Amino acid sequence: MRMLSGILAAQDFTSELTGDESLRRRPMSRIMTPLSLMGARFSASEGGRPPLRITGGDLTSIEYKMPVASAQVKSAILFAGLCAEGETCVEEPVRTRDHGELALRAFGAACEHNGNTIRVRGDQTLHSIEAEIPGDISSAAFFFCAAALFAGSQLVVPNLGMNPTRSYLLDLLASMGVRIAVTELEERNGELVGTVQAEAGQLKGTTIKNPHTALLIDEIPVLAAIAPYTNGGIEIRDAQELRLKESDRIAAIAANLRAMGAQVEVHEDGLTIPGDQRLHGAEVDSFGDHRIAMAFAIAALRAEGDTLIRGADAAVISYPGFFETLETVVQR
Repeated sequence: MRMLSGILAAQDFTSELTGDESLRRRPMSRIMTPLSLMGARFSASEGGRPPLRITGGDLTSIEYKMPVASAQVKSAILFAGLCAEGETCVEEPVRTRDHGELALRAFGAACEHNGNTIRVRGDQTLHSIEAEIPGDISSAAFFFCAAALFAGSQLVVPNLGMNPTRSYLLDLLASMGVRIAVTELEERNGELVGTVQAEAGQLKGTTIKNPHTALLIDEIPVLAAIAPYTNGGIEIRDAQELRLKESDRIAAIAANLRAMGAQVEVHEDGLTIPGDQRLHGAEVDSFGDHRIAMAFAIAALRAEGDTLIRGADAAVISYPGFFETLETVVQR
């Protein structure tokens, strides 16, 4: 919705964007502000939430310093900038995923990147391409973390996107004791793609804080879910953004871990989860959030007894076949 808004902001008609209950909880004011500065007009529900009504038209370029790191907001501004008069500049507080910039270049657009500043000129002509979309590392993260929980586990994931702004997860897992190997690495339309092999080792704890928090924002729920099983635990800081996802993910993670018998310390910007804990099966809640549903399916694999995940069908939002795939790779 955020990225599409950048395109619709330049069109000479009015659009209305909405979605399911989880999407209607997402704040859109962070795109409304810069796109309004460029000349689009918006209306939204209370708190800047969808449904989002956009009246587009001729746009002017801006120089915008983002107050919060967000690849979605960055891409929305760049897409709008492609249709604006002049050169649009976006400065992000920390580096975020750059799929939008790489896609623009693949389609023939000049898009300059210097440190944390990205520039794009308006009125450029794009050309068509043939593209093959690789596997998503944020979805693969659940299976890597599952493999990490059991000694002797081996997992091979082919055709996986290895974009450097996304692949820090593999570095983190390697530092935690998972043996990671990458083979068959190649570039497709500016994106790196490869096969990743993972073997379980002794799982150590870690600390996640900026700038790495921004690089792991989608993987933090499953990392937090396996934290009690590590030696040393996991501390997560600078993750206020988790409170503004499909659910308040900090609160959701804490509630579910506690239901399973774990000790958890909650901070405004994250969590401290001690290691060497034994979890038991329990009734937990997805809170309508796909990543919470999938994360606690992984936590449940090593818990004693059965776990019931209320609203587990939320996984369909990003991974329709998640539970079927999990059954095929897990052998206990």
